Parts: sequence; C-alpha cells; structure tokens
Amino acid sequence: MRLLLFCGSVVYDAHTQFVSFVINAGVTGLVQLDENGDREIDFALWDMADAHTGVYQIVSVYNGSQKQMILEPGMKVHWLKGRPPPDIPECGFKNDNPACLAKTVTMHQMISIVVCFIFIIIVTVTVFIYRKLKLENELTAQLWRVHWEDIQMSNTEKVLRRACSRLTMSLRGSNYGSLLTMDGNFQIYAKTGYYKGNITAIKYVNKKRIELTRKVLFELKHGPHHSAPLFSLSIALSLGSSLLFLLVQMRDVQNEHLTRFIGACIDPPNVCILTQYCPRGSLQDLMESEGITLDWMFRYSLINDIVKGMAFIHNSVIVSHGNLKSSNCVVDSRFVLKITDYGLESFRKESNLDDVHAFYARRLWTAPELLRADNPLPRGTQKGDVYSFGIILQELALLKGVFYLEGPCLSPKAIIERVVEGRWPYLRPMLCPQSHSEEMGQLMQRCWSEDINERPDFSQIKVLLRKNNCGYGSNILDNLLSRMEQYANNLEELVEERTQAYHEEKRKAEALLYQILPHSVAEQLKRGEMVQAEAFDSVTIYFSDIVGFTALSAESTPMEVVTLLNDLYTCFDAIIDNFDVYKVETIGDAYMVVSGLPVRNGKLHAREIARMSLALLEAVHTFRIRHRPNLQLRLRIGIHSGPVCAGVVGLKMPRYCLFGDTVNTASRMESNGEALKIHVSEATHAILEEFKCFQLELRGDVEMKGKGRMRTYWLLGEISSDNA
Repeated sequence: MRLLLFCGSVVYDAHTQFVSFVINAGVTGLVQLDENGDREIDFALWDMADAHTGVYQIVSVYNGSQKQMILEPGMKVHWLKGRPPPDIPECGFKNDNPACLAKTVTMHQMISIVVCFIFIIIVTVTVFIYRKLKLENELTAQLWRVHWEDIQMSNTEKVLRRACSRLTMSLRGSNYGSLLTMDGNFQIYAKTGYYKGNITAIKYVNKKRIELTRKVLFELKHGPHHSAPLFSLSIALSLGSSLLFLLVQMRDVQNEHLTRFIGACIDPPNVCILTQYCPRGSLQDLMESEGITLDWMFRYSLINDIVKGMAFIHNSVIVSHGNLKSSNCVVDSRFVLKITDYGLESFRKESNLDDVHAFYARRLWTAPELLRADNPLPRGTQKGDVYSFGIILQELALLKGVFYLEGPCLSPKAIIERVVEGRWPYLRPMLCPQSHSEEMGQLMQRCWSEDINERPDFSQIKVLLRKNNCGYGSNILDNLLSRMEQYANNLEELVEERTQAYHEEKRKAEALLYQILPHSVAEQLKRGEMVQAEAFDSVTIYFSDIVGFTALSAESTPMEVVTLLNDLYTCFDAIIDNFDVYKVETIGDAYMVVSGLPVRNGKLHAREIARMSLALLEAVHTFRIRHRPNLQLRLRIGIHSGPVCAGVVGLKMPRYCLFGDTVNTASRMESNGEALKIHVSEATHAILEEFKCFQLELRGDVEMKGKGRMRTYWLLGEISSDNA
C-alpha cells in the first residue's frame, strides 16, 4: 500500500478501485494486480511425456497478464482415451443429472421387477396346472365319444351306388374291411351315416378286443384326422391310460391333407370310428375310373398332397403311418387328396383274417423289412412309409394297378414271398420310361430301395418334386384356380387395352361429331335428346367462293381440284378456330360460316365475322396453288346479318342447317360482290358501326336478284379503337 501511495495512486474504495502496479521482485516472477486487486498469475501445463519414467514436460504456458495460452512447439498433451475430459462431468458435479438418475434402478423399480417375476412364475405354474387339469377333464369327459343312437345310417341302396372299385374295396383292409367272402364273391362292406346333420364315413374296428387305455384316448385327442368306414366285431373294453391318450390326440391334430377325426363309438357291438367323408372316393378309385382323365398336372397335384400329408405325420406325435396305400388316400370335393387310416394303432390293430388273398393283397405296399419282422410295429416306420409312397408313385405313373409286373401274372401271395426273400435282383414294380419322366423313375427306385438308408425322407421328396414337376406344386383345384387367375389377369389387361382403344376411338368420333355439328347440339344428340329447331333474332352469315373456279377446274385434273380445295379449306379451318364462329358447310368452292348460334353472343357476331373475313382475305393473298403456283386465287366474300331458324335435319347423315331470308340475302351479297373484296349489307354495316373499329366504304345501291335494290358497303379493314 505504501508503494501505491508512493507512486501517486489514490485509493477511494478498496473494493472498487485499484491501480495496476507491477513489482519486479518476486519468487514466481512478475507480480501484477488487476483492477480488483487480484493477482494475475502465470500458469504452466505439464504433461507426462513418458509413462514408464514419469518424466513431465511443459506443453503450454498461460500468460495471466495477457490472458493468452502459448503452446510449446512440437509438444502435445497425451489425453486419456485420446481426447480432453468434458467441462462438466456426464452426471454433473453432484451426480444430479436427470439422464444418470434415469439409468439408476431405484428401490421401487427393484421391487416392481421382483413382483413381476414372481407374478410370471405364478401365471406359468397356473397355466401348466390348468392345462393339466383340462387334459384330465377331457380324458375323463370323453369328448371324442359318439353314441350309436346319435348316428343315422344311410340308405343301403345309396351306398351300393357309390362309385368304388372292386379292387379298392378288396384292398382297403382296415378301411372298409375285406369285400371278398370265402367263396370269392364281392360284397359292400363300407358304410356312411349322418352325425349331427353331416355325412360321415363309419369304420367298424375289426378286432376281438380293444384296450381303451389312457394312451389311446390321448391319441384320439392329439392325433391326426382319419377318414374311414366301419367294421363289425365283438369286443371287450377296458378303459386304460394308453387308449385314452390316443383318443385325445386324434381330436387335436389338424391338417388340410389328413381326414378329420370326428369321434369313436364304443357301444358294443357297434364299435366304430367316425371320420370325414370324401365324396370323390379313394385315389385307387380315381385311377380306375374311366370318366376321369388323369393328366400329369392332376397327378403331380395328388402326389404333392400325399407328400405334404406324410411330411406332417412324420413331424407330429403320430410319427409314422404304417398303412399307406392308394386306397387309404381319399379325395374330397375340391380334388384335395387326404390321407386316412393312421394313428390309433392300438385301437385299429387287426386280427388275422381268414381270406388269404385279401391278407396278402393289403400288404403289397408294405416295406420288405416290415414283412420280415416277426412282430412289426403297429404304426410302422418312416422309411417303411417312403417305400409305400414309391409303390403309389408307380401306380400313378402307369395307371395299371398296384405292383404291376410284365410277364406272367403273379398272385399277391407270390409277390409278397419274393419281396420277403430279398434276393438280387429284388422284385419291384415295373418302370416304363414312356409313361413318366426319368426323374420320376429315379425317385421311385430310391423310395423302394432295399437299403432303408438310401430312401429319402418326405422333406427331400418335396424338394425333388418341386424341381421336377414343372410348377405343379399344389392340388388340382389350386392349379385350376391359378390358371383361371392368370386368364383373368390377361383378360383384365385385354379389357383395359380394348377400353383404352374404345376411349380413343370415342374421342375421335366425338371430335368428328363436333366438327360436323355444334358442340351443344352434339352433346344433346349424345344424350339421346331430340334437338328442337330454334329461332335466332340476329346472326351474321358469311358466304364466299372463288372467282374463276369453273375455268380453273376445267384446266385441272380432278385430283388437282381436290388437292386445291383441301389445301384451301384446311387453311380456312385453321383460321376460323380463332373466332367465335361455326362452319356450316362447304359445297364445291363455296364456304359458309355463321356467328351468333347456337350460342348467342349479342351483337358480337358481326364483329367476329368481319374480323374472320379480313383474316381469310389476307390468307388468300399468300395462298399458293400447287399445280398453278403463279396463279393468284381470287376470293369473293359477302356477309349479311339478320334472323334465322336453325336445326338438325336428317337421321342417317344429320346436318345442322340454317333457314330464312337472311341466308338467301347473304348468298346474294357474295354473288354480287367482287374478287378479293368483302361485300357487306346495310344491316351488317349498322352493327359494325357501333364498334367504331372497322373501315367501311359505301358501294352504293346494287340490284339484288329477288331483293330489288339494296345499299351495300365494302369492308376495307379494321382500325384500332377502345371499343374493339
């Protein structure tokens, strides 16, 4: 303070005023005070140049007096993560940033999470218990069960008329039972009935005893749908766990290519299974029917349906079919093939039949390894199903029956014995390259291969068919609908093209109609309205012709005359489009135009005709005749104003015609005029004078045929005027 006073500084307020003072002596160098008496200090920024040795170097220096940061040449700061820290921490200096608070799990949130977790566990356990209890209730409630008194049997005569082949009925086995008696006679064993108003196929279970266990009931609930008829039998029933599960399974499984299971009747002696009825019969019926042509599109559709159905079975709880054959493939009214007679193997298990022929005939589709087994699985195997599918492919390809062979006819028993022997060459159905593609033959051979490992599964078969079946991947009805859709799309495109062409022709016809008739008159005719003749109080009519046209025509060929008139009237038509006028007609070299009708325009009709006449006259001066380019075309014009009556005359070639003395007078004005001049009547002159924009010259009184003497004028041109 003494130094400040010594230097002459006066301090009035220690808080408000100081004088800058520098003391040269100091441990840290120069000392300088700002206006508030605070020391302005110089700082140095040190950076650890080597993390291993811990050596620091000055990177920059801050000059407090000049408030300037000076960087040392060639030095830089080695920041953590390669960049300087932010001015404010991400969560703030007091961790009060809302963004950070949102990421922190509070106690309430923790409690909510625990409660939700416990709730989910409780719900899961509850659902599991509910489903378990529901399943038990369904098993005990026997929803699959059908009482015999609820089934209304069909008329026997109607059943006898059904189109089912004898071979189909003899080979259906558990489907329809054997139709061959001991003496070789055929009998109808298939039945249908009505249950809840719907026709169903009824199948009697052909066995002496049924173990109605829990497993069988579960299959009936969850297993696939089957369509089958009935078999009569005497049985003893014991409701057990196995059969219960089978029955439950059958009710739950749903697929488009499996027949729907309706229920089962266990009322002795009428123990039977009710399934969906397919009116088109079995695949075997279709192949033997003479009224249905099986083209390859149809066959591929049926084959694909079999593959889809079997793929579903192999991926379901049913696992395998075990009895796949053409008589167990039925076709509904939409030509969709459905597989039947699978699942419920303990319910369907057959007893040995006395008919040897039928016994072996039903096993023509069975795989060799299953035929050799002493106790084959009731449901068969998946590879065995592939073998059966190969036999069906041969049936569809040749359409000559199951296991067709050339040469001497073998009985079903002989065929089965040869297949069971398994000696090379293995007995297999015949292939015919003329009846099917090479790829189809290779697929058959792979399917009925003796080595089960060489047989493809149905997922592989689906891929092979998709490559080789030329796009016939769906059922026949879908293919037909696809064709119809393509045809409809093509038809829509064709209709659209024809509609556009129609609209274009309509536009041309309307344009031509508008050229023949006034627009308003044409619209009335388009609406089918009768055009009434109409009187107009005041219109202006234009007539013109070519002076010397007769002589010019005599010196020209007809084509040259036509070309001349076409060029001239094309030029005139282009000009009159710029004015409110209507071209009435052209006859030879005569050109007739009117203004003021059919749409009235007050007195503007005289001005429009006058201006048009001047424009036409000007165009004639520059018009050149093709075959007489040096000849000046001399146009003679006459105009007159007055009342007329207009209307459409004729139906075949309707013309919009004008009637009245005004028309005759306008024609006389033209015929009494002079070449390259516009002859104006006194009536038109009076109207034009009101516009005060036309240059008119009195011609005088002229003798008109049928009119006497009339005062007329020449229209010389148009002058600029505000009234124009």
